[in-house]
Amino acid sequence: MSFVNDLSEVAKEYGLELTSDQISAFNRYYELLVEWNEKINLTAITEPREVAIKHIVDSLSCYQKELFTGQVSLIDVGTGAGFPGLPLKIFYPELKLTLLDSLNKRVKFLQLVVDELGLKDVEVIHARSEEAARNKKYREKFDLATARAVARLPIICEYCLPFVKQGGTFIALKGRQYEEEIQEAQKAFSVLGGKLVKSMPVKLPELEDKRAVVYIKKEKATPKVYPRKAGTPERNPIV
Repeated sequence: MSFVNDLSEVAKEYGLELTSDQISAFNRYYELLVEWNEKINLTAITEPREVAIKHIVDSLSCYQKELFTGQVSLIDVGTGAGFPGLPLKIFYPELKLTLLDSLNKRVKFLQLVVDELGLKDVEVIHARSEEAARNKKYREKFDLATARAVARLPIICEYCLPFVKQGGTFIALKGRQYEEEIQEAQKAFSVLGGKLVKSMPVKLPELEDKRAVVYIKKEKATPKVYPRKAGTPERNPIV
């Protein structure tokens, strides 16, 4: 089967309605992903159906209609090959998207995808989150921040919450240890100005893996000392 057929099937099974234009955009994204994956390491997942489920549908599992209203701004931290940011932009075109990654090769790939798909209101940044979050242009400027498979929750909160404006939401896509990570991150939520709103278990088509989307509301400004310098959050997480 083709990627188009696979994506159409699994999206329908998950309850997602994709237009023909969206499916076409996802197909071109898939082609570029596979092509560039031979030059640089973007993903270990390249089979069409696996990409459809584990990258596209998984990315869209964090979409909540009440959060995506009007020209909402979102920064995808440690975006890698563009997940979940690019699928969210294709699915919700009004999104003002910023993609942040520390590896220049990946940034070049992301810019190519944005250009090839003709996506508007997308900025691709080559930087570490610890540095970008101290830049006035980005600090506490976003309605939403997302992160997927970047680090454990106490660490990724320090990377992401400084980008989120008060009243905004940090959305973390997590794996099977999400409940344990939420307990670990209680201090980080509080210190960084966040509050856990909910965690929603996710059941992807054809997979038994335990997954969840964790929503953290930004209630107070993040203290200026955060994020700490590169490497410190991993070595000494807020727990």
